[in-house]
Amino acid sequence: MAQDLGSRLASSESPWARGLRILIRNRMAMAGAAVILIWAVAAVAAPLIAPYDALSQSVEDRLSPPSAQHPFGTDELGRDVFSRVVYGARISLPVGLVVILFSMLMGASVGALAGYIGGVFDLLVMRLADITLAFPSIVLALAIASALGPSLKNALIAMILVWWPEYARLMRGQVLSVKNNEYVTAARSIGVSSGRILARHIIPNTSAPIVVKASLDAGSAILTIAALSFIGLGAVPPTPEWGTMISMGRFKFYHWWLTAFPGLAVLSAVLGFNFLGDGLRDAFDPQLRGT
Repeated sequence: MAQDLGSRLASSESPWARGLRILIRNRMAMAGAAVILIWAVAAVAAPLIAPYDALSQSVEDRLSPPSAQHPFGTDELGRDVFSRVVYGARISLPVGLVVILFSMLMGASVGALAGYIGGVFDLLVMRLADITLAFPSIVLALAIASALGPSLKNALIAMILVWWPEYARLMRGQVLSVKNNEYVTAARSIGVSSGRILARHIIPNTSAPIVVKASLDAGSAILTIAALSFIGLGAVPPTPEWGTMISMGRFKFYHWWLTAFPGLAVLSAVLGFNFLGDGLRDAFDPQLRGT
């Protein structure tokens, strides 16, 4: 009797509720979400968490190893590495999320229009996407950032220009798979405008793969901005950005803390987004949700 009741309750549960339950039960996804939350709190409350100002110098304490006074040690200018890592979360996390947000919005919008309109517009958009995707993303981002000049803003622009085609192709494929479904045909037959059909009927039913891809790409965006900063094409000193901090300590082999702690910050953030992305992929899987 109890088993039948449980079965009826499970069958009456909405797909979104089942997806949320699957996500919550995924320990790795919850661990990733916890790591992201910790870094988000650190970024917001950096002035309260960091014991020193990120740019404050103390020459007499330069290159001090980790200690009670400086948990992550100090760099060549006597700046507290722990404080700089905490303040670095204010740069690396927002930049990574901005890149993903704008790439997703730009690519998904263009891809949805290309899939729905078709014709010459679809051909031009897809050929432009093919040209962009023909180059390795990091190499193309490096070339664009070099042409624009070394700065965090230019690195952000370069990454958006490189990543939008992936979202455009994914959204175009999703739109092509549903634009001739019955509910779309019915809306079109009663005179609903194309913009409303896209906004109310097509995009909400095709957005799940885009969201999953965005969550998986967030870690890659953080890693890429750190890589561009490492070679001098992203954030420039004295900005407390993780990639820049690693670059400044790359030749000081005996002062391991200069690169170890910023590197661990990048690693933890990337793993956090990857674990959460894997969990969202399972939560949006129609077979697991029973849809």
